[in-house]
Amino acid sequence: MDLSVYYDTYWRNVGDLCDLNRLQLLLAYVQPGERVLEVDCGPGVLARMMMDKGAVVEATEMSREAVERAREKGVPVQHVDLDAADGRLPYPDNTFDTVVSNSAIEHRFFHEKHLDECVRVLRPGGRLVLCLPNIAHWRCRLWLLAGRFPYMRNSPTDPSHLRFFTVHETRKLCQARGVSVERLDGSASLWVPGFYPRWLRRPPFDRLYTWLARHYPGLFARDFILVGRKGATPA
Repeated sequence: MDLSVYYDTYWRNVGDLCDLNRLQLLLAYVQPGERVLEVDCGPGVLARMMMDKGAVVEATEMSREAVERAREKGVPVQHVDLDAADGRLPYPDNTFDTVVSNSAIEHRFFHEKHLDECVRVLRPGGRLVLCLPNIAHWRCRLWLLAGRFPYMRNSPTDPSHLRFFTVHETRKLCQARGVSVERLDGSASLWVPGFYPRWLRRPPFDRLYTWLARHYPGLFARDFILVGRKGATPA
């Protein structure tokens, strides 16, 4: 299957629709003046936000449709498919202060290669900001306990996901690559229809649940955010 072609069709159909609350959480881990790479930037919404904050941003994306839309926003982006046999980020080792991967590697056949490349181009002491859907969310745990695994759009079991992640396993993936985890954060994504009870999406419960997702992302966040620091030498 050619993922580039698949996501060309995907981005033509969904426009720039995105979870702005989640993007704001990611934006907090990027500082003005930093040299930042976003891998698989989609149509460039987050990349543009990071540029507006004052970061020096470059980006890659596997969909040519999304590349063109990101360029229309002024984002310097290159077409790169890391799942291709010769797929490789077109940057030297130790180039960037921060590398951001926002809900991307779950869509990859070769997720470990994606992480290898993200860490390779990150300078020693640089920051990896990795956002992934949380298959250990309490709702998914209840499904499995009941012997179910329904595929639900915009949830951790979205049909487009090829790989599934928990905080524990993702931490191990990062540590194996010399990245020490400094912070965990989480996005509740209460807007997802059908994933949460309706009452949980209303005040005051929505504010309480959002707090829980940020402080206990391994159980309550639809998407967890792992912030790690690359060591001086590889693991």
